[in-house]
Amino acid sequence: MKIAIGNDHAGTEYKFEIIKLLESRGITVTNYGTNENSSVDYPDFVHPVAKDVNTQEVDFGILVCGSGNGVSMTANKYPNVRAGLCWTKEITELTRQHNDANVLSIPARYTSIQQALVMVETFLDTDFEGGRHQNRVDKITY
Repeated sequence: MKIAIGNDHAGTEYKFEIIKLLESRGITVTNYGTNENSSVDYPDFVHPVAKDVNTQEVDFGILVCGSGNGVSMTANKYPNVRAGLCWTKEITELTRQHNDANVLSIPARYTSIQQALVMVETFLDTDFEGGRHQNRVDKITY
């Protein structure tokens, strides 16, 4: 499995912990995020992740910023990207089951690192249910 990860300055510490988790599971990670804590513009780090997901160069993407909103908005501009903003394990599970999300967006200022790691594991371990949800997902892109 291949995953692209991106973050702004609010998510640097989270990113490093997430990469450790992913690599411990044998997942290949492409790091497009900043490695610093100084202020940066999140779209610069989202576009490469979204491009890789959009073209299926990777299986999934993970994005981390302060609120998770900016990275989600940017990623969702790509036609084959379904970025879900999640802040609990349960929402993460539903965004995979019902929305077939292929990008997990994490709000670093509103979750702990431990919560983020649980969400990443949940995201990876939860399958899309298909069925009635497939028809809805098909209507997302117009």
